[in-house]
Amino acid sequence: MTIEYTVADGALRINCLNWAIAPSIEDSDACMGIIVDKLLEVRNVDRIILAETREYEYDNEQTRLLREIADAYNKILNEDRILSIRNLGPRGCEKYYPQRLAELQFLILEILKKDPIGAYVKVNTLMNRMQKQMALGDGMCHQHYLANALEPIKAIMEKTALIQKVKPSITKFKFGDRKLYREIFTPIVRPNFMLTRFMLTYPQGAVPVDKYVLPGNVVVEILKMPNDVRHIYHITPQEFQLSEEKFTMLDAARRYLAAHRPSEAEIKEPERTREIFFNIGKDLIKDIARNLNIALSAKDVQELATILARYTAGFGVLELLLADDKIQDIFINAPIGSTSIEINHSDFEECRTNLIPTKEDADSWATRFRLYSGRPLDEANPVLDTEINVPGGRARVAAITKTLSPEGLAFAFRRHREKPWTFPLFLNVNYFDSLYAGLMSFIIDGGRALLVAGGRGSGKTSLLNAMMLEIMRKFRVIVQEDTPELSINLMRNLGYNILGLKSRSVITHIETELAPDEALRTALRLGDSSLIIGEVRSKESVALFEAMRIGALANVVAGTIHGESAYGVYDRVVHDLGVVPTSFKALDLITICNQLRSPDGLHRFRRVTELTEVRKRWKEDPLDEGGFVPLMQYSAKEDRLKPTATLLDGESEVLNEIAKRVREWHGAWDLVWDNILLRAKIKEEMVNFAKKLNRFDILEADWVTASNEMFHSISESVMQEVGSLDSKIIFERWYNWFKEKLKQ
Repeated sequence: MTIEYTVADGALRINCLNWAIAPSIEDSDACMGIIVDKLLEVRNVDRIILAETREYEYDNEQTRLLREIADAYNKILNEDRILSIRNLGPRGCEKYYPQRLAELQFLILEILKKDPIGAYVKVNTLMNRMQKQMALGDGMCHQHYLANALEPIKAIMEKTALIQKVKPSITKFKFGDRKLYREIFTPIVRPNFMLTRFMLTYPQGAVPVDKYVLPGNVVVEILKMPNDVRHIYHITPQEFQLSEEKFTMLDAARRYLAAHRPSEAEIKEPERTREIFFNIGKDLIKDIARNLNIALSAKDVQELATILARYTAGFGVLELLLADDKIQDIFINAPIGSTSIEINHSDFEECRTNLIPTKEDADSWATRFRLYSGRPLDEANPVLDTEINVPGGRARVAAITKTLSPEGLAFAFRRHREKPWTFPLFLNVNYFDSLYAGLMSFIIDGGRALLVAGGRGSGKTSLLNAMMLEIMRKFRVIVQEDTPELSINLMRNLGYNILGLKSRSVITHIETELAPDEALRTALRLGDSSLIIGEVRSKESVALFEAMRIGALANVVAGTIHGESAYGVYDRVVHDLGVVPTSFKALDLITICNQLRSPDGLHRFRRVTELTEVRKRWKEDPLDEGGFVPLMQYSAKEDRLKPTATLLDGESEVLNEIAKRVREWHGAWDLVWDNILLRAKIKEEMVNFAKKLNRFDILEADWVTASNEMFHSISESVMQEVGSLDSKIIFERWYNWFKEKLKQ
């Protein structure tokens, strides 16, 4: 049998199509023998790939085990020449030569390469037999054969890691049974139309602790390893559950599509490119099925075309991970191909996955990110910030390469929900309570200046996005970001009058993009609008606070900033970003978000921990002069936000300023507080309905927007009818409307 193989980047790739034997080292002795033969021919190989309808890849450690067997074979046969006649016995023992030569030739030439464990067991058997025969006579003949042939062979084999691994279990070995090999050799399996390597088998000792299914019949299992605080995120996509016929069709379709490489213009419009490839793929699969006389349902064609589009026009395995709502971060470290993808899971935190991307994966992703963003990524510009939008998820991307990363490309993905977070969704996960939701709804309607602060991964951007959904649709919204993260397109589809601006990244410094401070000044000239700043982190903060101070903005102004406390925000804005203290006073409220840890240090959870009012009657240091007044503070004991006496007693200057602008509320704190509680009650009731009916879709942006609009509409009607905002009537009418909407 002619063996077709190639060697590239340290990988020995063998074409196993049309083989009569199984392409499996652990299951087939003939296959193992072929691999050892090739390792004798080819040096400097650190991976073995057996390519059939699937690809079976054996990593560096498993390849090393086989290379040692090849080296042992070469040493026995060629270097030490143990099969030499002189090693079979001294003069006068010629009668033993034929049998001994035959058994050694069979052992070395036939068994060793195909079944090295069996060869080792056979050597021990021959040695035991020699020991017994020595007692019966011809001791010199037997001793010579033992010392010059059998013992050297055993010594050479015992130096191999494979034999060392199986020695404790050698008594379980039976000739023809490859159970021990299956425990040692566990290839990474993938369809031959994908690049990323999948470890499909469980690691030894792994115990499943959770299991769920993603859209598209993608199975996710969480595994716990003994003596390891990290879990394993084990994913099995639909493409690994296909029949051989479907694999064949997918591979044929992929080969055809590979001839059409997307142009730069197509890559810059990924949604359009995916749609084109999906439609072409459907037609291709139908034609291939017809030619192969395979019956496919419409559902089968749809599923195969989706898989095909994922690995041609899409981002491959990244799309599988981004489709999981429980994944928050994805990390792919350099050097690519040497380690598995790591994730941050909402339930199990840091996990390693069963996915190992290849260098080809990384190069393909980097090219797409460059073209999609219009930003460079090379040794002169080693950092790229952009975004990725795929079916089921979206994420902010940070890519780095040489010279910043000496070992080449690396990626970090901050995943965002495909749909934005809302106040009711946050209530459902206890991120904050209903009072905070009602209070912030009231403040946003009041058009105040807000900052959401916290550390990385504390939920700042998600909370800002939820706040944007509390702005009434009748107000124009302008959003400025250096890397798009906020759900502008979704809000536009919901009927918002919204405009997105993209400024130069403070990290990458792309000269063709407008600087953040210039972009902000442009935004201020675009008319009266609510202004949202994705993140306040550079010179644009000076222009922002100046605009707030002189009253250039009449509606809500909000943004995010890194900071662990109200004073930390002040310190960063004034001392790091250069805003004068008098301009900082234009800020009204600061929300602090934090990641909190469990006592054992193994678990984290996110909470809003503080809502602080910024007062205006201080001169030099707001902390010493009472410039920061908490309205709500987190109680670790009760795991909830609690209102302070300042809020409960109606002493908030910000809320009183809002009340002054409404004739009915001026000087009437009870009415203000009643309206805040009404808003809180509505948000809480939505969550109650969702839990009762198991319909958590009603907490999403479309329902929340509709509910907010109806709240304002009902409030207007009640005001006209009874001359006041009667909370009881407003809630009753909203409640009836919501129940009717649920029936639709």
